[in-house]
Amino acid sequence: MASTTQIPAPPARRTALSNKQGHKHGPRAKRTKGPGRFRPNYLGGLGGWLWLAIIIVPIYYVVVTSLKNQAGFFTSNPMMPPTEPTLDNYKLVLDNDFAMYFANSLIVTVGSVVPALFVSFMAAYAIVRGKGRFLTWTNNTFLLGLAIPLHATIIPIYWMITKAHLYDTLLALILPSIAFAIPISVLILSNFMRDVPNELFESMRLDGCSDWAMMWRLALPMTRPAVVTVGIYNALGVWNGFLFPLILTQSPSTRVLPLSLWTFQGEFSVNIPAVLASVVLATLPLLVIYVMARRQLLSGLTAGFSK
Repeated sequence: MASTTQIPAPPARRTALSNKQGHKHGPRAKRTKGPGRFRPNYLGGLGGWLWLAIIIVPIYYVVVTSLKNQAGFFTSNPMMPPTEPTLDNYKLVLDNDFAMYFANSLIVTVGSVVPALFVSFMAAYAIVRGKGRFLTWTNNTFLLGLAIPLHATIIPIYWMITKAHLYDTLLALILPSIAFAIPISVLILSNFMRDVPNELFESMRLDGCSDWAMMWRLALPMTRPAVVTVGIYNALGVWNGFLFPLILTQSPSTRVLPLSLWTFQGEFSVNIPAVLASVVLATLPLLVIYVMARRQLLSGLTAGFSK
C-alpha cells in the first residue's frame, strides 16, 4: 500500500492561511486607513490664518496711525506706514494727565476684581461642598444675576449711588463692577471646583483640617487656572468699561482711560492719531498681564476638553 506524504505549504501561503483563520504571525502592518491615520486639517489651518489676518489688520491700523501726525493722517493712505514716523502723539497723550487716568483705571480694576474673586471663590466653595436649601437658593440667585442686563440696571444704580453720596467717586465705579462680576465668577469657579476629587477633601479632613484650611490649601491650588481666567476676564470688562464711568462720574479727577479719549476731541475735529496712541498705551498693561499669565489662562480655558 502506497503511503501518502503531505507537502507543507509555502511560507507565504501558510501565512496567508493563518491570517485567514484568525492567527497573527509576523510584524503587524501599518495602519493606512481608519481613525488612527494622520490627516492634516488644511481647512482648519486656513481658517486659523484667515482669523489671524482679521485680527492683525485693525491692530496694524491702530499702531501705524498712532505714528502719523494729524496732517499726514488725512493726506496719506490709511493702511500705508508713515513716511516720517513720529512719537509726538504719545508725548501729547502723556502730557494730558494720562498718568492720572491710568492710576484711576488701575484702582478701579484692582478694587473690583480682587473683592469679586475673594467673595466668588468662597461662595463657590460653599455651594460645592455644602448642603442645604439655603445654598441651593443662593446658587440660583447667582444664576439669576446672569440674566439681568447691565443697561437695564443703570437707572437704579445711579439712584442708589446718588442717595449714598458716592456720585463722581471711584467707589461709585467699584461697587457696581463687583456686583456684576460675582455671578459669572461663581458659576465658573463652582464648575471647576466640582472636578476636584472628593477623596482629597476626605483625606485632609481625616488629618484634622477645617473647611477654611481645605478651601485655601487644597481648593485654591487645584482651581488656580480658573481663578486666573476669571480674574483676567473680569479685569478686561472693568478696564474697558465705558457705561459706568460715563454715567457715574463727571469731573476729570475721576476720569478713567476709556473716558480720557474725550480729551483729544475738539470743537470741530478729533485728533485721531492721538486717540489711537492713547488706545495703544491703554492696551499695553493688558498685554503684559497676558504674557505673564498666559499659561494659567490657557489651562483655564482648555480645562475639560481632554475628558
